[in-house]
Amino acid sequence: MFRKVLIANRGEIALRVISACKEMGIRTVAVYSEADRNSLHVRFADEAICIGPARSAESYLNVPAVISAAEIADVDAIHPGYGLLSENANFAEVCRASNIKFIGPPPEVTRMMGEKSTARQTMKKAKVPILPGSDGVIANEDEALEWARSVGYPVILKAVAGGGGRGMRICRNAAELPSMYQQASTEAANAFGNGDMYMEKFIERPRHIEFQVLADEHGNVMSLGERECSIQRRHQKLIEEAPSLQITPKLRAELGKVIERSLKDIGYWNAGTIEFLMDEDGKIYFIEMNTRIQVEHCVTEMVTGVDLVKAQLRIAMGEKLSDIVPKVPEIRGHAIECRINAEHPEKFTPSAGKITAFNLPGGNGVRVDTAQYAEGVVPPYYDSLIAKLICHGKDREEAMDKMQRALSQFVVEGIHTTIPLHKKIFADPEFRSGQFDTKFMERFFERQGQS
Repeated sequence: MFRKVLIANRGEIALRVISACKEMGIRTVAVYSEADRNSLHVRFADEAICIGPARSAESYLNVPAVISAAEIADVDAIHPGYGLLSENANFAEVCRASNIKFIGPPPEVTRMMGEKSTARQTMKKAKVPILPGSDGVIANEDEALEWARSVGYPVILKAVAGGGGRGMRICRNAAELPSMYQQASTEAANAFGNGDMYMEKFIERPRHIEFQVLADEHGNVMSLGERECSIQRRHQKLIEEAPSLQITPKLRAELGKVIERSLKDIGYWNAGTIEFLMDEDGKIYFIEMNTRIQVEHCVTEMVTGVDLVKAQLRIAMGEKLSDIVPKVPEIRGHAIECRINAEHPEKFTPSAGKITAFNLPGGNGVRVDTAQYAEGVVPPYYDSLIAKLICHGKDREEAMDKMQRALSQFVVEGIHTTIPLHKKIFADPEFRSGQFDTKFMERFFERQGQS
């Protein structure tokens, strides 16, 4: 067992990992920026080390500073959480060279799956269905036009190293493609330091469905079912739930076997998520893999009973999956998660500042993952997520009813949050019917008279 683990992250995910470690008897080390000096992950860790100024580039993304903290604290392992350094293969390699266990997949696999065009081809070889598109990186505008003619409009340009909707453009004809290509490439270069692009056929009204997996270092892989992530705004997820209403038990089992085989072939281990798009005919296509724990892992935990963060730790210790999760768990009931962001609920502009009042909902089947508190300060330097509200019920109807009740009891004052937006979504007939897709929010805002 690990003696001491450093958490290379902040906010609710840092606190989530600290909680799992405490339950396992593992000491924890928090790293923090000067802006997070009074954060709860600093308070509840056994040790805490300041690694730099407020800006992420000078603190949480500063690999030498994180490694130095790990060496000073004499830790056995580093848990990267999600975001920040979690999918940075170079960071994983530095951990390996420093004889510190990186709680995640091997860097070679992280690098392979992080290059999205490479990931597409890897999954294609493993016979996982992928969207029609380019064979790899597109060299220039002319090649983009050739691929678009081959694939057929509309197409979507995507950044090879992208995420969060940046470096993406939908093209509906040849006239607009060259400028869209340049815009997307420039945006990707500025955001990720890599302007390489690839292309896929664009599905007009898809569902976004992802599968949670666990894999050990002995070649064993297990799929833990899917999550529905179609409620998005500008490719940013707002609400996730498990299971998806569109995935039958038969399809869940079939896809699970394909995923397990493909990840075994590439030598994957630890937690991971395979993301798919489902078209209006029910056909499903691989789009990318996230080689880390996801923000929305909580809904899978609620319906399977598997603690995914503890599983990550035990896998990194070398345990076999059969000892961690003896058999594929049954899906029990339905769980829904709302991401509560410090943003204006209509304008989606950030809302940093001091929280003057903070009341968390509770009760049977209600879970809140947060690192915020009354009189705490939300700094303007980081992601706007301040809490995740998760509700579990015997079916989707009960989970939605619990969520509506919990949202009405969730009080955050002093800053703007997306709680009012979530209340409106859960009262919307289209959402409640479950007949939605990734374009739901566009139609929702039209009904609300918003842009």
